[in-house]
Amino acid sequence: MKATTEKPPKIEQESVQIPAIQTETFKLKIVGTSPLICHKFSQKAKEAMLTPKAARVTTSKRAPRDPDQAFRDSLYPIPGKKGVYGFPAAGFKKAAVSACRQIDSVPMTFLRGAFFVIDDADGLVEIEGTPTMREDIVRLNGMTADVRFRAEFKKWAATLTIQYNKGSISKAQIINLMNMAGFSVGVGEWRPERNGSSGRFMVQGS
Repeated sequence: MKATTEKPPKIEQESVQIPAIQTETFKLKIVGTSPLICHKFSQKAKEAMLTPKAARVTTSKRAPRDPDQAFRDSLYPIPGKKGVYGFPAAGFKKAAVSACRQIDSVPMTFLRGAFFVIDDADGLVEIEGTPTMREDIVRLNGMTADVRFRAEFKKWAATLTIQYNKGSISKAQIINLMNMAGFSVGVGEWRPERNGSSGRFMVQGS
Protein backbone atom coordinates (compact mmCIF):
# COMPACT_ATOMS: atom_id res chain seq x y z
CA MET A 1 0.00 0.00 0.00
CA LYS A 2 1.30 3.41 -0.91
CA ALA A 3 1.94 5.58 2.08
CA THR A 4 0.29 8.98 2.09
CA THR A 5 1.56 12.04 3.86
CA GLU A 6 -0.83 14.62 5.14
CA LYS A 7 0.11 18.24 4.82
CA PRO A 8 0.08 20.17 8.09
CA PRO A 9 -2.77 22.62 8.40
CA LYS A 10 -1.96 26.10 7.19
CA ILE A 11 -1.61 28.56 10.02
CA GLU A 12 -2.62 32.05 9.20
CA GLN A 13 -0.38 34.64 10.76
CA GLU A 14 -2.07 37.59 12.35
CA SER A 15 -0.69 40.97 11.39
CA VAL A 16 0.67 43.05 14.22
CA GLN A 17 -1.11 46.34 14.67
CA ILE A 18 0.93 49.19 16.12
CA PRO A 19 -1.25 52.19 16.95
CA ALA A 20 0.06 55.68 16.37
CA ILE A 21 1.54 57.20 19.51
CA GLN A 22 -0.50 59.98 21.09
CA THR A 23 1.45 62.24 23.41
CA GLU A 24 0.27 65.15 25.49
CA THR A 25 2.05 67.63 27.73
CA PHE A 26 0.77 69.30 30.87
CA LYS A 27 2.05 71.38 33.79
CA LEU A 28 2.02 69.97 37.31
CA LYS A 29 2.65 72.19 40.33
CA ILE A 30 4.20 70.45 43.32
CA VAL A 31 4.70 71.96 46.77
CA GLY A 32 7.33 70.81 49.25
CA THR A 33 6.03 69.31 52.49
CA SER A 34 9.54 68.98 53.99
CA PRO A 35 12.82 70.82 53.25
CA LEU A 36 14.68 70.07 50.02
CA ILE A 37 18.40 69.47 50.58
CA CYS A 38 20.69 69.90 47.57
CA HIS A 39 24.07 68.23 47.24
CA LYS A 40 25.45 68.77 43.76
CA PHE A 41 28.88 67.30 43.09
CA SER A 42 31.34 70.21 42.97
CA GLN A 43 33.91 70.50 40.20
CA LYS A 44 36.63 69.92 42.78
CA ALA A 45 35.00 66.65 43.88
CA LYS A 46 34.71 65.49 40.27
CA GLU A 47 38.37 66.25 39.61
CA ALA A 48 39.37 64.34 42.74
CA MET A 49 37.42 61.29 41.56
CA LEU A 50 39.15 61.39 38.18
CA THR A 51 42.62 61.70 39.70
CA PRO A 52 44.51 58.37 39.74
CA LYS A 53 44.84 57.00 43.25
CA ALA A 54 48.62 56.87 42.98
CA ALA A 55 48.75 60.57 42.14
CA ARG A 56 46.75 61.70 45.13
CA VAL A 57 48.73 63.42 47.84
CA THR A 58 47.61 62.77 51.39
CA THR A 59 48.73 64.90 54.30
CA SER A 60 47.98 64.86 57.98
CA LYS A 61 46.64 68.42 57.81
CA ARG A 62 43.36 69.06 56.02
CA ALA A 63 42.74 72.18 53.95
CA PRO A 64 40.64 74.82 55.73
CA ARG A 65 36.92 74.30 55.15
CA ASP A 66 35.06 77.13 53.34
CA PRO A 67 31.39 76.81 54.38
CA ASP A 68 30.18 79.51 51.97
CA GLN A 69 31.88 77.86 49.00
CA ALA A 70 30.55 74.43 50.00
CA PHE A 71 27.06 75.94 50.22
CA ARG A 72 27.31 77.48 46.74
CA ASP A 73 28.80 74.32 45.25
CA SER A 74 25.86 72.24 46.47
CA LEU A 75 23.35 74.29 44.43
CA TYR A 76 22.20 73.81 40.82
CA PRO A 77 22.19 77.29 39.19
CA ILE A 78 19.75 77.84 36.32
CA PRO A 79 21.79 79.10 33.32
CA GLY A 80 21.13 82.72 32.45
CA LYS A 81 19.14 83.43 35.63
CA LYS A 82 21.23 84.96 38.37
CA GLY A 83 20.24 83.82 41.85
CA VAL A 84 17.77 81.24 40.49
CA TYR A 85 18.34 77.57 41.22
CA GLY A 86 16.91 74.26 40.13
CA PHE A 87 16.96 70.53 40.72
CA PRO A 88 17.57 67.74 38.18
CA ALA A 89 14.37 66.90 36.27
CA ALA A 90 15.49 63.27 36.28
CA GLY A 91 15.19 63.23 40.07
CA PHE A 92 11.42 63.73 39.92
CA LYS A 93 11.04 61.06 37.22
CA LYS A 94 13.13 58.60 39.26
CA ALA A 95 11.03 59.30 42.37
CA ALA A 96 7.84 58.47 40.48
CA VAL A 97 9.32 55.30 38.99
CA SER A 98 10.56 54.19 42.44
CA ALA A 99 7.09 54.78 43.90
CA CYS A 100 5.63 52.11 41.62
CA ARG A 101 7.20 49.47 43.89
CA GLN A 102 4.21 50.05 46.14
CA ILE A 103 1.74 49.37 43.32
CA ASP A 104 0.92 45.82 42.33
CA SER A 105 1.47 44.78 38.69
CA VAL A 106 3.06 48.08 37.59
CA PRO A 107 6.63 47.34 36.40
CA MET A 108 9.30 50.03 36.59
CA THR A 109 10.32 49.29 32.99
CA PHE A 110 6.83 50.29 31.84
CA LEU A 111 6.84 53.61 33.68
CA ARG A 112 10.28 54.58 32.38
CA GLY A 113 8.83 54.85 28.86
CA ALA A 114 5.29 56.00 29.70
CA PHE A 115 6.08 59.60 30.68
CA PHE A 116 8.93 62.10 30.98
CA VAL A 117 9.67 65.18 33.08
CA ILE A 118 10.91 67.87 30.69
CA ASP A 119 13.63 70.14 32.05
CA ASP A 120 13.44 73.95 32.02
CA ALA A 121 17.15 74.38 31.20
CA ASP A 122 20.34 72.31 31.35
CA GLY A 123 18.51 69.27 32.71
CA LEU A 124 17.05 71.24 35.61
CA VAL A 125 13.59 72.12 36.90
CA GLU A 126 13.42 75.58 38.45
CA ILE A 127 12.84 75.59 42.21
CA GLU A 128 10.74 78.35 43.75
CA GLY A 129 12.25 79.33 47.07
CA THR A 130 15.29 80.80 48.78
CA PRO A 131 18.16 78.49 49.76
CA THR A 132 19.80 78.72 53.17
CA MET A 133 22.90 77.01 54.52
CA ARG A 134 22.59 73.97 56.74
CA GLU A 135 25.34 72.26 58.73
CA ASP A 136 25.26 68.53 59.36
CA ILE A 137 27.51 66.10 61.16
CA VAL A 138 27.95 63.01 59.00
CA ARG A 139 29.93 59.82 59.45
CA LEU A 140 32.12 58.64 56.60
CA ASN A 141 31.89 54.88 56.12
CA GLY A 142 29.96 54.79 59.36
CA MET A 143 33.02 55.73 61.41
CA THR A 144 34.82 59.05 60.93
CA ALA A 145 32.75 62.12 61.81
CA ASP A 146 32.80 65.08 59.41
CA VAL A 147 30.92 68.33 58.85
CA ARG A 148 28.92 69.02 55.67
CA PHE A 149 27.64 72.41 54.55
CA ARG A 150 24.79 72.18 52.05
CA ALA A 151 21.95 74.23 50.62
CA GLU A 152 18.43 73.74 51.90
CA PHE A 153 15.10 75.08 50.64
CA LYS A 154 12.92 75.13 53.75
CA LYS A 155 9.88 76.20 51.73
CA TRP A 156 9.87 75.25 48.08
CA ALA A 157 7.75 74.47 45.05
CA ALA A 158 8.28 73.57 41.41
CA THR A 159 6.24 73.38 38.22
CA LEU A 160 6.92 70.17 36.32
CA THR A 161 6.36 69.89 32.58
CA ILE A 162 5.24 66.32 31.94
CA GLN A 163 4.96 64.63 28.56
CA TYR A 164 3.14 61.30 28.48
CA ASN A 165 1.81 58.62 26.16
CA LYS A 166 -2.00 58.67 26.35
CA GLY A 167 -2.16 55.09 25.14
CA SER A 168 -0.11 53.87 28.11
CA ILE A 169 -1.01 56.08 31.05
CA SER A 170 -3.49 58.81 31.95
CA LYS A 171 -2.98 62.27 33.39
CA ALA A 172 -4.90 61.27 36.52
CA GLN A 173 -2.65 58.25 37.03
CA ILE A 174 0.48 60.41 36.75
CA ILE A 175 -0.91 62.83 39.34
CA ASN A 176 -1.61 59.94 41.74
CA LEU A 177 1.85 58.52 41.08
CA MET A 178 3.52 61.87 41.78
CA ASN A 179 1.63 62.19 45.05
CA MET A 180 2.80 58.73 46.05
CA ALA A 181 6.37 59.63 45.05
CA GLY A 182 6.26 62.82 47.09
CA PHE A 183 4.91 61.03 50.14
CA SER A 184 7.11 57.93 50.24
CA VAL A 185 10.20 58.52 48.05
CA GLY A 186 11.05 62.24 47.88
CA VAL A 187 13.96 63.99 46.17
CA GLY A 188 17.36 65.31 47.27
CA GLU A 189 19.46 64.34 50.26
CA TRP A 190 17.99 62.54 53.29
CA ARG A 191 14.78 61.70 51.43
CA PRO A 192 12.49 58.89 52.66
CA GLU A 193 13.97 56.50 50.10
CA ARG A 194 17.33 57.01 51.86
CA ASN A 195 16.02 56.65 55.43
CA GLY A 196 15.32 60.36 55.85
CA SER A 197 12.28 62.62 55.80
CA SER A 198 13.46 65.54 53.63
CA GLY A 199 12.49 66.32 50.04
CA ARG A 200 8.84 65.29 50.36
CA PHE A 201 6.16 67.01 48.27
CA MET A 202 2.55 66.88 47.12
CA VAL A 203 0.67 67.90 44.00
CA GLN A 204 -0.95 71.29 44.52
CA GLY A 205 -4.70 71.08 44.85
CA SER A 206 -4.80 67.32 45.34
